[in-house]
Amino acid sequence: MSKIPKKLSVGEETLALHLRAHGLEPEREYKFAEGRQWAFDFAWPEKMIAVEVEGGTKFGQSRHSKGKGFVDDCHKYNAATRLGWKVYRYTTEMVDRGDAINDVLEAMP
Repeated sequence: MSKIPKKLSVGEETLALHLRAHGLEPEREYKFAEGRQWAFDFAWPEKMIAVEVEGGTKFGQSRHSKGKGFVDDCHKYNAATRLGWKVYRYTTEMVDRGDAINDVLEAMP
């Protein structure tokens, strides 16, 4: 049985467009921790920079903003920090305003 791809996030696809416009080509859904299913939305492994676009935060409707999902994300981001990753996190609204692309451009050496 084949795995059905997850629904595309508006915030992620908007950021992907912004990144392409600036010639940046990150890895998508990059698994960063051996033995775990954790993945970054966007990653530049050689620079240890990752970006996460948190969906559903405006109304607290997503797993990222309540209960077990929030706790799981805390574990994920803390593990990433211990491994030396710089993780930038944005809401869709922040992506739309240009905060994400501006920060990524500034972070790239």
